[in-house]
Amino acid sequence: MLEVKNLCKEFNNRPILKDISFTLKDGEIMTIVGPSGAGKTTLLRIIAGLETKDSGEILIDGKPYDPGNVGVVFQDFNLFPNLNVLQNITLAPTMVLKESKAEAEQNAQKLLDQLQMNGREKQYPYQLSGGQKQRVAIARALAMNPRILCYDEPTSALDPNLRKEVEKMILDLKKSGLTQLIITHDLTFAKNVADQMLKVQPLSEA
Repeated sequence: MLEVKNLCKEFNNRPILKDISFTLKDGEIMTIVGPSGAGKTTLLRIIAGLETKDSGEILIDGKPYDPGNVGVVFQDFNLFPNLNVLQNITLAPTMVLKESKAEAEQNAQKLLDQLQMNGREKQYPYQLSGGQKQRVAIARALAMNPRILCYDEPTSALDPNLRKEVEKMILDLKKSGLTQLIITHDLTFAKNVADQMLKVQPLSEA
């Protein structure tokens, strides 16, 4: 279970987040919604360990958490253009988790099968559609065995008619017990996938 307690963050003496608190149970999906400037992405980056908090607590199962337990799927996917699909997924497990190449490739293949991307192992990012790049980015994050997977605007770079496909993929991952945290502007999408929704507003408007 993820617990965020009284989280605060300022940039240049301007409050961005103030006393943000929530609890996300294992296997649940939370969507965080709000307008631009409300601090949604800052909140995600703090939870992912990419940004420091000014005050507050982040706990997993009641204990100080390790950001290594959190995976992130970025809005622009951040795939390595010079690596093919399989190499993008296996790079971190072999370097960080010290998996053998064979083990990493076996795990990557299972993820690609799960995400309906089998047969594209040798393709490069420029050969993939936006939706396919997103699936590779998700597989790459899952290859690190995170407790929690965070998404930054997972529908923003996709054609609107792919939203249902993204919804299904996220709900399928929920069935496997994965806890997911989603930043989105898309209120309909947020309602369709969420067990709970956190609404944030720019502090100047709060």
